[in-house]
Amino acid sequence: MIKNKPQLIKNGETEAIRNARILALESLESALKAADPKTIVKNKLALNGSLLQIEQCCFDINKFKHVYVVGGGKASGSMAEALEEILGPNINEGIINVPHGSLQKAKKIKLHGASHPLPDQASVEGTKQILAIVEKATEADLVICLISGGGSSLMSLPREGITLKEKRELTNTLLRSGATIREINSVRKHLSGFKGGWLAKKAYPATILNIILSDVVGDPLDTIASGPTVPDETTFAEAKTVLEKYELWQHLPYSMRKVFEDGETGTIQETPKSQDKIFDRVYNFVIGNNRTASLAACQYLKSQQINTILLTSTIEGEARCVGTLLASIANEIIVSHNPSDKPVAIIVGGETTVKVAGNGLGGRNQELVLAAVFHIKNNLDCTIVAASLGTDGVDGPTDAAGAIVDNNTYVRSLKLGLKPEVFLAENDSYHLFSNLNDLIFTGQTGTNVNDISLIIVL
Repeated sequence: MIKNKPQLIKNGETEAIRNARILALESLESALKAADPKTIVKNKLALNGSLLQIEQCCFDINKFKHVYVVGGGKASGSMAEALEEILGPNINEGIINVPHGSLQKAKKIKLHGASHPLPDQASVEGTKQILAIVEKATEADLVICLISGGGSSLMSLPREGITLKEKRELTNTLLRSGATIREINSVRKHLSGFKGGWLAKKAYPATILNIILSDVVGDPLDTIASGPTVPDETTFAEAKTVLEKYELWQHLPYSMRKVFEDGETGTIQETPKSQDKIFDRVYNFVIGNNRTASLAACQYLKSQQINTILLTSTIEGEARCVGTLLASIANEIIVSHNPSDKPVAIIVGGETTVKVAGNGLGGRNQELVLAAVFHIKNNLDCTIVAASLGTDGVDGPTDAAGAIVDNNTYVRSLKLGLKPEVFLAENDSYHLFSNLNDLIFTGQTGTNVNDISLIIVL
């Protein structure tokens, strides 16, 4: 599943480094395989007679007049394929917003291409078609929502008075500001006519079954795809505070400032809250997350007799700080055998952020391992390899999923006349790793459960 794995292995300058690169890359592939949405859906859902079972809950399909399927996200196309195989002719109609170029196929459910990480007009048109389906649903109908990461962009419907161009520009600025996904989504929900519970509001009084693949640390339902069918506990005032925190408020167009100000004064309605009766018939199930993928990476490494520690599947913070942390743990292992004797692998899952200060090109996974390079470059009497990728196959605004480094990367860079310090200062990890041929390419994976980062010491 890593398209350029042979080249990435070959780049290791010693046999030991090549072996460590094999371990790192195959453990990442194990993580991707475990996060395959189609497999997860088939493992979690079953149709026994007329009973659709998920965990301890059953939905009698025969008791519903219509079954509609809607949703969106990077993994939703594969989820739709699996759901069609399970429910078949029981599905009456559906539409899912998927990334442009997705390869999944469905019969009853329309797979509508849209844009990520910034919404396009196709995102808006697909979202309108979703609403057209759910708004005709009645108390006698079941609406199944397939939700995964990326849904915030793929299912976009700006509030009245706000243009798509304005929303795109703000989203892009927020993504570059270093704001967390929770902070970004608190803003997006209050500029949307779809997210933050509005889809549930418009589908009421139908029964809603949410099947969710989480790409957010801790699996907060109101943050995954900006929570279109769950209560939003953030407010206009809190979203405005986020914009002020990152010094964006004063740069907003008047149309956006007016929405937040009208929301604070109650002139326009807040997003639906938990006490609203519309949520009485909503059922939420998170069927997969980063821990699913991280544990699979661990299991592979353990099968190769590597002492493996899953440090966390909920890592957050600056990418370069996490890269430094992983490198520091590797150095501690070399010096004191703490927290484990070699050979050892440390795995962290979650999602970091990058505060863009330079003019380069890169992503959080690439920047994470670039930061690690400076702290492992002096340990030339052992073998250290670090790798990180986004499980969706896209790292920031690049075509790479991530990158891989080792304790010879710094010297290799200098031999090519490349100074890693300059690339890090410019947030230009992509071009450094492109020159080193150490970018990881997977293409669109059809899943999305955050990032997997690891460091191996042999």
